[in-house]
Amino acid sequence: MNSIMGATNTQSICIVGGAGFVGRHLSARLLAQGHRVTIFTRRLSDELAARLSPADVVEVDTESARDCVNALSGHSALINLAGILHESRAQRFQSVHAELPARLVQACTSAGVQRYLHMSALRADMKDPPSAYLRSKARGEAALNAAPESLAVDVFRPSIIFGAGDNFFGQFAGMLPWLPVFPLVCQSAKFAPVWVDDVTQAFASVLAGDAAPATRRSHDLCGPRTYTFRELIEFTATALGKRRLIVGVPDWAARLQGLVLQHFPEPLFTLDNYYSLQVPSTCECNALLSLGIEPSTLETVMTPLLSS
Repeated sequence: MNSIMGATNTQSICIVGGAGFVGRHLSARLLAQGHRVTIFTRRLSDELAARLSPADVVEVDTESARDCVNALSGHSALINLAGILHESRAQRFQSVHAELPARLVQACTSAGVQRYLHMSALRADMKDPPSAYLRSKARGEAALNAAPESLAVDVFRPSIIFGAGDNFFGQFAGMLPWLPVFPLVCQSAKFAPVWVDDVTQAFASVLAGDAAPATRRSHDLCGPRTYTFRELIEFTATALGKRRLIVGVPDWAARLQGLVLQHFPEPLFTLDNYYSLQVPSTCECNALLSLGIEPSTLETVMTPLLSS
């Protein structure tokens, strides 16, 4: 059996981005396996601590190298799930996807942390990524590849992730009931949606396996089938029991829409999103299979969730 699938040993694990969709599911899985889980947050509150319990939640200024080192001391692994889809004045792709991973690498080295598991994105490893989002993810991966040899690094690149509480299907399920005609940008964009439980199982399986110092591995994660953007919206409407007319938006109009909407406080779509959608979010080699994980189908998981 592949050593990466070895028996689980109890570890002390820190998660950056642990309050998000994937983080909550991953924390629950690791806690169920007996690990000690500490979630870093920029703003600690009683409500957040209660929601993420029984994980420990600590307030950490991740922009401070000293804070990161102090918070990481005594832990064996760090999982970085931090990521944004849209930039704002407070958060930029460069700071979240490139500078933060580089700072965490150095903090891990100083604190004696041996393992770093990192959430990236499909196509971040391509020669010339088309969007600022993907280029920043690529710079984050470059920082990890340059990590000191004392640190073992695993990079995960999923397609869109679905499941209870996800951002993708949840967003469109909220919009479709109110839009009898649904204008869709980049309707031919391709995705291979992957279930959040399969993603968290991949993280847990890699964490349970051996990783020698200086290990550098990447894991592309996809579901069992590829869909166009249009097919995903049609699936969502059908699962909701709504008949909707889906109208493809021409490329020029999609770019214009992104250019305008990106100035809104919480944009649904930006010009950079348009550029990201120009490359398929699919896997040439699905690491779930090599990890012994049978990818779950979108229809099996999401149909009952959307129809309930």
